[in-house]
Amino acid sequence: QRSNTKLQASNRPRASSKESKMLNSMMRRSFLASSFVSVGLLPAEAVSAPRVIEREVRMTIDDGTGNPRSKGFLLKRFTGDSTPFTFQCNSVRLVREWPDEIPFASEDFSRLDESNDAGFYSVPRFVYHIDEGAVAALTQYYRKNISPRSAILDICSSWVSHYPLEFPEKMSRISGTGMNFFELSANEQLSDFKDKNLNLDPTLPYDDATFDVVTCVVSIDYLVKPIQVLKEVNRVLKPGGKVIISQSNRCFPTKAIKMWLEMNDRQHLELINGYIKYAGGFQGALAFDISARGEGAYDPMFIVEAKKA
Repeated sequence: QRSNTKLQASNRPRASSKESKMLNSMMRRSFLASSFVSVGLLPAEAVSAPRVIEREVRMTIDDGTGNPRSKGFLLKRFTGDSTPFTFQCNSVRLVREWPDEIPFASEDFSRLDESNDAGFYSVPRFVYHIDEGAVAALTQYYRKNISPRSAILDICSSWVSHYPLEFPEKMSRISGTGMNFFELSANEQLSDFKDKNLNLDPTLPYDDATFDVVTCVVSIDYLVKPIQVLKEVNRVLKPGGKVIISQSNRCFPTKAIKMWLEMNDRQHLELINGYIKYAGGFQGALAFDISARGEGAYDPMFIVEAKKA
């Protein structure tokens, strides 16, 4: 059971490198005894559509020894707005014909690091795994392709979901599942969340036909049971609802599955289409290259989406 902790704005100086290492070690030991509370925005005078929002969070952790520790994080969030980038949405033709029977072998889903994912993700990573251009491209795509008042589920979520700033007010619900309780707690766009390891249990903790949209951002390459997860995605989607899977070219290579590492960007899109086919219950998938253009935009961004039949 997690103890009561506080996460608050603070003007205290950041921890030294030595202190950070000590706190990281302590956080690993006391992960299950910790929790998040809320934070404030810095600066307070941020405009309605800022390019970046910064806020400081301070995590106080009690590991049961009576000697709580505190660590601060300065979170810098890209909003996807007010950027110098231009955006595209080019259709990518999916041409691979997948056989009727699932062709994958168990070794295709093996990983260099087969240790329990809970350990790998136990310490929060308040960082981006794609650059600002890729973030902005995804944010703008969501704005144009997710209708107001939708109920959204973000699987494999973290401290950011890349939704437009107005989504918490315009959507009926934004739920999330992810590996790290701390990161999910810091995600201001989620109305509710559940920390869950889909590699251990691919079932989603929601009723049938709950959501209009399910999103998965640069994470399907880490799933060792992606077809089972997509079956669950189909179950929790309402009729006519859609899944939006986004992918770039970055990953933690020790945790990505073997066959993903052996493929290029184009092949990744075909593979995701194969997953969707074998999950069943979806209409034909569509793929798009939505990569941002402009100085500072380096990471590609691709979409594969499909509607529930």
